[in-house]
Amino acid sequence: MNLRRLAVTAGLTFLAVAALLGVWRSVTPVGDGDPARRLAAGLRCPACQGESVADSRSPIAAAMREVISTQLRQGRDPDEIRSYLVDRYGPEVLAAPPVRGWGLLLWALPVLGLALGLVPAARAARQRGRAGTSAADGRNPSGRARGGGRFRQGVATSAGNRRWNLGAVALVLALVGAVALAAPRPAPPGPGAADPVADQLTLARSLETQGHYATAAEVYRTVLDQRPADEIRLRLAFTLIRLEQPGEAARLAGEVLAHRPDSPDGLLILGLAQRVTDPDSASVMLRRFLTRAPDHPAAAEIRRLLGSG
Repeated sequence: MNLRRLAVTAGLTFLAVAALLGVWRSVTPVGDGDPARRLAAGLRCPACQGESVADSRSPIAAAMREVISTQLRQGRDPDEIRSYLVDRYGPEVLAAPPVRGWGLLLWALPVLGLALGLVPAARAARQRGRAGTSAADGRNPSGRARGGGRFRQGVATSAGNRRWNLGAVALVLALVGAVALAAPRPAPPGPGAADPVADQLTLARSLETQGHYATAAEVYRTVLDQRPADEIRLRLAFTLIRLEQPGEAARLAGEVLAHRPDSPDGLLILGLAQRVTDPDSASVMLRRFLTRAPDHPAAAEIRRLLGSG
């Protein structure tokens, strides 16, 4: 085998090994002592390209991490949590493909490609060796090769080259296919799966409960961009009141009241926001709230607030 073919063989072998290592790394969770992070490392972020839930900074990944931590605290085991997330986001959320169907093909394809590439190459090398022996046997005493030997050697070499080239092409195509299958990609929720926005809302409410209002507001803004719903506007507005940003809170509540003028939560939040910017209007707005929703959970506190005012 000449130096050129030796270099090609070494290069193809390197590509095969690199592809196998890439597939192995893409489906192997990062080792970590934290069970929540270890579980998150074995999941793909549905909104990212090539990032795990443990490493992604997207709101949906943060929501998934919160769900994982909450369920672990509740005593659920990792397999139950994985099943829960697969139901919501589909099997593509798993970093390790199932060893069946297309997942089985992913594991077998690099090995198959390596076999398809190396077997023809080995046959071609043996053919060239036989051709060289035949050519040597066909030389006359003066050292010149007979015409027939030279012809057979050329035919054998040509056939060996074709096998070599076909084997190399098969190997490269197999490696490309394996990498394409192994590459993480965003996966939309499967049919009947729960809306991923719900996880982000869960995260935001959890952050509110913990007093992380600024972070909660950012998550609410992200969710609002994805789904401009009145309920999300009001949750964001209430969080902004706690952050002492009454102007933006009043604007959001006003957007809700523009088409739902009797919304109790809209009246409540606008009145609370106006207590800083316009106290007289705030009193009117809060009394409207009590008229519309006298049994609202916040009604007793608003009565106390108005009475003390």
